[in-house]
Amino acid sequence: MTLDDLRVFVAVCRAGSLSAVARELACTQSAVSQHVKRLERETGMTLLERQARGVVPTHAGHVLCDAAADGIAGLDLALRRLGDLVSGDSGSVRVTTGGTTVRHFMSEAIVAFRQHYPKVNLEFQTETSSRSCFDALVADSLDLAWVTIGSPVRGIEQRTVVELPWVLAVRADDPLAGRTRIGVADLAGISLIRLPQNSTSGARLDAAFAERGIRSSSDTSVADWDTALLLAELGLGHAVVPALPGWPVPGNDGPLRLVPLPDLPPLPVGWAVRRWDALTPLARIFADSVARSCTEKGVDAHCQRQPGSAGTDQ
Repeated sequence: MTLDDLRVFVAVCRAGSLSAVARELACTQSAVSQHVKRLERETGMTLLERQARGVVPTHAGHVLCDAAADGIAGLDLALRRLGDLVSGDSGSVRVTTGGTTVRHFMSEAIVAFRQHYPKVNLEFQTETSSRSCFDALVADSLDLAWVTIGSPVRGIEQRTVVELPWVLAVRADDPLAGRTRIGVADLAGISLIRLPQNSTSGARLDAAFAERGIRSSSDTSVADWDTALLLAELGLGHAVVPALPGWPVPGNDGPLRLVPLPDLPPLPVGWAVRRWDALTPLARIFADSVARSCTEKGVDAHCQRQPGSAGTDQ
C-alpha cells in the first residue's frame, strides 16, 4: 500500500469514475484500477462497487476513504508548512471561494497583504457553493475557503467573520422603496428573484420564509447575488440579498434601493479550514487580514446604493 494508491483511491471515490481520474492523471484506466486492486488485496475487502454510471465506495471503502483523506490532507499541509519554513516569506496561500467573493470581501486585505509579502503567491480557486468549497478544501492542498457558515461538516472547521443583515433590493420607483424597513409578512405574494438553489444562503432564506409561513412567487432564479441585484435594478423582480461590508450610502439619486429586513436572522459568513492549528503562518496572516478588513468596514443595512457594487453568493 503506497501513498499514491491512497491518493488515487480517494480521487476515485470522489469522482465516482475510474476513467475521470485516469483523464485527470493523464494515465490509463487500467493503471487507476491497479491502485484500487492493490488496496483491495492488502485489506482483503472489496472497496468499490460498480454501478451503471460509475463506481461508489462500499462500506469498507467509505471507512478507508475517510481515513485516507484526513491523513493525506494533514500530510499535504505539513509539507507546505515545511516548504514555507524553507522559503521564508516566499510561499503561497491558496483560497477557494465564490466567483465574486474576492472583490466584495477581500480586495483591501489582498492589497495590504501583497504590500507586506510581495513574494507570496496568492492563488484563488472558484467554486459555486459552500458544499463545493468544502469538497475542494478536502480534496486539494488548499489552505482556506470563504463560505456561508452552515451546519457542521466532518473534517472541516468553520469560523464566522461577519454576520450580514438581509435587505430587499427594489427600484427607486417601486412603492416599497420609500420604506425605512420591511417586515417579512410584507413579502407575501411579492415576486422575488430566487437565489441559487444549491447555495447555503438560498437555503437559509427559504428556511426562514418557511418558518414564518411566507410563500413568495418566483419566476426567475439566478446564479449569484450580483445577478439578482442587476435584475432588480432592471425592474424584473424584487431581490432579497445580504448587505455586504462597506456598501456605500450615495443618497437618493440611485436607481436601486436597499430596504432592511430586520425580521430575518443575519447570514454568517467566514472561513473554513481543515484544521486551524495546521494552517501555515502565511495563510493564518491572510485569514486574519480579511477578517480585520471586513470588521473595519462593517455593514450598514440602512443604506441606499447605486448599481455597480453587487454581492456574491456561497
